[in-house]
Amino acid sequence: MKKKSNRIWWILGGIVILLIGGLVAAKQAGIIGKPKATEVDFATVKKTDIVERVSASGRVQPEVEVKISPDVSGEIIGLYVAEGDSVRQGQLLVKIRPDNYESLLARARATVNSSQAQLEQSKAAVAQAQARLIRAKADYERQRKLLADKVISQADFEQVEANYNVARQDVESAQANVRAAQFNVQGSQAGLRDASENLRKTTIYAPVSGIISKLNIELGERVVGTSQMAGTELMRLANLNNMEVRVNVNENDIVRVSLGDTVDIDVDSYSTTGRKFKGIVTEIANTANGLTGSGTGTSSALSTDAVTEFEVRIKVLNNSYRDLMAQKGRKTYPLKPGMTASVEIITDRKSGVLSVPIASVTTRGGEQNEEKKDDDDGPQEPENKPAKKEQIKEIVFVHANGKVAQREVKTGISDFENIEIISGLKAGEQVVAGPFIAVSKKLKDGDLVAKRDPNKDKKKEQKDEE
Repeated sequence: MKKKSNRIWWILGGIVILLIGGLVAAKQAGIIGKPKATEVDFATVKKTDIVERVSASGRVQPEVEVKISPDVSGEIIGLYVAEGDSVRQGQLLVKIRPDNYESLLARARATVNSSQAQLEQSKAAVAQAQARLIRAKADYERQRKLLADKVISQADFEQVEANYNVARQDVESAQANVRAAQFNVQGSQAGLRDASENLRKTTIYAPVSGIISKLNIELGERVVGTSQMAGTELMRLANLNNMEVRVNVNENDIVRVSLGDTVDIDVDSYSTTGRKFKGIVTEIANTANGLTGSGTGTSSALSTDAVTEFEVRIKVLNNSYRDLMAQKGRKTYPLKPGMTASVEIITDRKSGVLSVPIASVTTRGGEQNEEKKDDDDGPQEPENKPAKKEQIKEIVFVHANGKVAQREVKTGISDFENIEIISGLKAGEQVVAGPFIAVSKKLKDGDLVAKRDPNKDKKKEQKDEE
């Protein structure tokens, strides 16, 4: 029994020794203790066509849209158009009740006539004053001779001389009254023209030809109008044959947009049909939205993402929707003011350039590298010495033999999938293309990598759902 017990202990000891030896041998062979490889996606460096685009959204608007407001106030007694009507330049649109303005015109005419009568009276007064002056001058000459002959006294002569001076002043006063009457006539005539113009403004005509795109009034409504500011908006007159899309482009993309760039336009109303329209950039704002004339920024200049935006106007080419202009035997306008649209502005295009997936390129550097300080032995750095900042570099991770090598590259234009590689890579090389967190944060030069199983995540999601 004792011999059997010893044999068991010898067997167990041998097994332990064999296990320890096997573990040591496996570790030395790299079977266990090997660093775990990061699962990633791979892509091959190849030549592709890249179309660089800037995306934005906005609304369809007519290139020319005139807002019509009255210059006078009153009640609408005539409305001669309806929304959607086509009108010609000079066509009568609206008539405002003219009664008050006709009364003001009659009063202004009466004022003109009264001022003209006063002018004639003033002219007659001048003639009378001139006649009195002639008689006073004759008396003055005669009395002066008599005074020389000492026939009259000095006092009598002074009286005649005073009458002569008064007569001259009366002439000058009468002439001044004539000039004042002339000014009164001019003022009353200006009032007459103003009253006549106000009466004319009670009838409103189309300033340009176009379509009534919006009608804000009804017959019998009262409207407010002044010559100093915009009054009640009566209607909008637009040329629906020439439409544009007005979009806001953020400051990071606006530098890539140029006049004449071609544009793909997707109008939400036609998104279900897959219809696309073509356009061209015709205007780029020089000032950000919401900035004041003083050049200082305001909170309204920022979008909800706190990005400054600039307005870009895109003309919709007529030939891209000409087939929609005639439906059901009548002329229609497929694009209407206010429709929502998203655009892709083609800012650059290159064919057959070396490229990789855009997710393959990340950046490294730009972090503050501070030396560790030894409080006891090492020399202390001056406190005012600026910390060195590492230059930011664009890099990719090149795959070879199960490891990755960090390599600096120079990039060019990009689209939604690929980015141009100007230098740093060769066609046919394999690079890491995902996942994003691995490329941007985890991977380092020399790390082990393995191809990720695309079905692994799907299986995990299905398991979690169950």
